Amino acid sequence: MNLPEAFVPVAITCRNGFDESVHFGALVALGPSGEIEFSVGDPQVLIYPRSSNKPMQAVAMMRAGLSLPLDLLALVCASHDGAQMHLDGVRRILALAGLDESALANTADYPLDDHEAEVVLRSGGVKRPLFMNCSGKHSGMVSTCVTNRWAHDASYLAQTHPLQQAITDTIGELAEQDPPHIGVDGCGAPAHVMSLIGLARCFRSIASGAAGSAGAAVYTAMTSHPEMVGGNHRDVTAFMRQVPGLMAKDGADGVFAAALPDGRAVALKIADGANRARPPLMVAALARLGIDTSHLAPLVEEHISGGGTVVGNVRAVAL
Repeated sequence: MNLPEAFVPVAITCRNGFDESVHFGALVALGPSGEIEFSVGDPQVLIYPRSSNKPMQAVAMMRAGLSLPLDLLALVCASHDGAQMHLDGVRRILALAGLDESALANTADYPLDDHEAEVVLRSGGVKRPLFMNCSGKHSGMVSTCVTNRWAHDASYLAQTHPLQQAITDTIGELAEQDPPHIGVDGCGAPAHVMSLIGLARCFRSIASGAAGSAGAAVYTAMTSHPEMVGGNHRDVTAFMRQVPGLMAKDGADGVFAAALPDGRAVALKIADGANRARPPLMVAALARLGIDTSHLAPLVEEHISGGGTVVGNVRAVAL
C-alpha cells in the first residue's frame, strides 16, 4: 500500500465548537492471543518508530551483558526531560563503566523540557550531549561496549559495530520481521524501520515475558520508574502511572506504543508527525481494549488555546 493510502482520519482538533484540523494516522491493537483485535488504516504500514525503539534496544543491551539498577535501566529506555534526576542518572550509568560524559557521541542539545532548557540558558549553558533526551540510551550503549570490550568511541553508532548488529538482530526477532531499512535517528544512532504491527509485537513480547529475562527487566524498569522514561509532566509517564501494568513509550513524529503483561498491545503513527494527536488516540484504543482510562484521560487531554484560555481540544474519531 502506498504511504498516503495507509492512513485515515484518526483525530480532529476543535476550536470553540468548530472543527479546525484533521490528523490522519494508522493504529493496530493486539488482543491477549497476539492476533489483531482491531486496526485503523494499514497495520502493515512501514514506519520509523524512532524513540519507541528504545525498549528493544535496551533488551539487546541487557542480553549483551548490561547490568544496571532498575531506575537506570528505565533511563536507558528514555526520551528524558533533562531534569536533574535524569542528568544525574546518566552520569551514574557512565561512572559504573568508568566513563564520563565525554564518552557520549549523541547529538548535543538543550533539555527537552522547556523549563529545564530555560534553566540552562539563563545560566549561560550551551547544548551538550548530556542534556539531549537520548543520553540515557547512549550511556547504556557505551557501557555495554565497555562490558564486552568493544570499541566505545563514536564508532559505536555505526551499523556494522557489534552493539548495533546485536540491536538489529533483537529488533528483527521481537518484531518478527527483519528491518527492511535502517536510517539515522536524530541522536545519531541507527533508526530501524518496521511495520506498525511489528512495533506492537515488540512491545507485546517485552511486556508479556516472551522476550525472556532481559525483556522482563526492561518491562519492570519502565513500569516501576515511569518518571525516568519521560518526566513528571510527560504524557508517557502519566500513561504508565495511571494504567497499572502498562508499559508505554513515545517516539518522535507521532509514534506511540504500549502493552500489558496479558498480551494486549497498541501501536500508532500519526501521519503528519503531530504529537498532539497521539494521547487522545491511545486513550481511545486502550478503552476499546477494555482498559479503564477514566483517571488517565483528563491528565493527557490535549487542549487548544485561544486568548490565553482553553477553547477546545483534540479528540479521537477513529475508534
